[in-house]
Order: sequence, then C-alpha cells, then structure tokens
Amino acid sequence: MMKLGFVSAILPDFTFEQVIDYAKEVGFSCVEVCCWPKGKAIRRYAGVTHIDTAGLTDKKIQHYLDYATERGIEISSLGYYPNPMDADKEAAKVAVDHIMALIDLSAQMDVNMVTTFIGKDKTKTVEDNLDLYKEVWTPIIAHSEKKKVKIAIENCPMLYTKNEWPGGNNLACTPAIWRKMFELIPSDYLGLNLDPSHPYLLQSSITKPVYEFKDKIFHVHFKDIQIYQDKLDEFGIFSYPALWHSPKLPGLGGVDFSAFCSALNDIRYSGYACIEVEDKAYESSIDDVKAGIEQSYRYMKQFI
Repeated sequence: MMKLGFVSAILPDFTFEQVIDYAKEVGFSCVEVCCWPKGKAIRRYAGVTHIDTAGLTDKKIQHYLDYATERGIEISSLGYYPNPMDADKEAAKVAVDHIMALIDLSAQMDVNMVTTFIGKDKTKTVEDNLDLYKEVWTPIIAHSEKKKVKIAIENCPMLYTKNEWPGGNNLACTPAIWRKMFELIPSDYLGLNLDPSHPYLLQSSITKPVYEFKDKIFHVHFKDIQIYQDKLDEFGIFSYPALWHSPKLPGLGGVDFSAFCSALNDIRYSGYACIEVEDKAYESSIDDVKAGIEQSYRYMKQFI
C-alpha cells in the first residue's frame, strides 16, 4: 500500500515539530521535508527550510528522528529543488554542494532519499544539456551510491514564466529524456519523483510512464492543474503556461487520479506518495492552507 503524505513547502512558517504534529493530526503517514539552505526564496514554494543543514549536530538529528518516530510519521525524503545545471556557475555550485550535503544527511538519518531536480541550462539545446548532465551528475550519483541514498528526480519542466524561457530549468520532464538519462548514468540509485500534473500539462499520457519506468519510480507527488481553454485559445500553446493554467488541489483540475493510482497499483508501487499543495485559491490564511491540505488528504485517501 502506498504511504500518503504531503510536501512540507506549503507550511513555510511551521517548525519541523509543527509540521510533524500536523501530519499526525490529519492522518498522514509521511512528510517530504523541505531542506533548502537558509536564505531568500528564488520562487514560490522554494527556500523552505524545515531541517537546516547548517550547524546541524548529531543531537539535533536524533531529535528530529525521535520526534517523527514517536508520532508515527515517516520522513519520505529530504526535498530540495534547485538548478544544479544553471548557466550561472556559482549558483550551480551552490546547488550541487547542497545536494551532496543532503545525501550525507539523508544517509545519516536513514531516510535514504533525496528528491530534487536535474536542472538545465535553458540557453542550450537538449543535446548539449545531456552532455552537461553527464558531467554534473556523474559525481553526484557516485556519491549517492556510496552513501546508498536514492535520488528521485521530479519530472517538472520548470518552464512556466518569462524568466524560465526559452528552455526551462529542468531537463528531466519527458520519457525520451529519462531513457537517455538512465542510459548515460546507469544506476540503481537514480530514479523519478513522478508527478502526473506535468505530463498532463505537456499533453502526454500520465499512465504510460508508470508501466515503462516502474523500476525507476522512487517517490510520487500528487498535484493537479487546471488548464483554462479560453486563455489557451487566446495565447496559444507556445506562450508561457502561467498565462493559461493554474496548479490546483487534487481533484480540482484535469488530472485523472483514479487512472494514475490504478496504474501505480498495477505495478505494486508501495512507496511514498506526497500531496504537493500549490493552489493559490487556498492561501489567504493558514486556515485556508490547512483546509486545502485536508481536502486533498480526503480526496486522495479514496485511492490509497
């Protein structure tokens, strides 16, 4: 049976302890704990730090583990979604260094999972980015293998707004690219954090990849999106997607979660599946945020 959780990014002002307490209160089994470096967020839902690696002691790490265990909540992964292949080499180095640190921490905490992005140099072609990917990610995956920590890459294109054009900030968004990635760096520790909202946005199947990449699905996100046909008619498919779509709570958009979960059940997926709440209609207050999380829990629980 899948383990239902949520991504902690939606509760940026909560402490780790408050996140875990809330997860238990609602009935979740797990939490994907966001672990960005402390600092200014570069976009919405980024820069959230519920475990800060800076100055982290063995005593504090044990506290986090004990606190979650005592409340029956598993940490599904340590989440951090930067651009390790950024054209800005300094920004890319910060991202790579922090991913390496999270691999170490994930191993120490016996979480053994880091969820993240491959990244992309949006000024280069896909082919050039694949070369860059092999260069940047070979040592990261070698380190993850040494530490026995799985790296689950989310399939988000990161191509929504003007500042993410022309090429987007995450290479790993289609099956064709996943096949090439796994060919260039063959590793049992490199896989996917599969979110059905992203292929839905790209007008591709949300279930076919489940079957083909069943051995590479390490983690799952549940997020929905609404595509507004009138706006798409106005701006066209090649415009910024932020002009014609919005992230929604599961069940309030167009993703067929019944079909997606059926496919996951077909392959006997029994890992972590975390709701990713990014619905602006549920953000006017903390009560609204909680209402969105709890509505999402009730909706997804029927499939798990």
